[in-house]
Amino acid sequence: MNTSKDPLHGITLAAILDSLVAQYGWEEMGARINIRCFTHDPSVKSSLKFLRRTPWAREKVEQLYIKSLRK
Repeated sequence: MNTSKDPLHGITLAAILDSLVAQYGWEEMGARINIRCFTHDPSVKSSLKFLRRTPWAREKVEQLYIKSLRK
């Protein structure tokens, strides 16, 4: 059986975002990762659009998600 050790394997960006919003809320996420789509009128739709176009921001969100899994 070939199982990936990558914690992001098979998880969509939308699922990552939903999980982080449920765990931290928009305000805390905006404090941890200071990007406008988290701090000004946040929504999953606008955040997904921004994160898909912005590799550095997506990487920060993915790192926060990995960190949240360890807790």
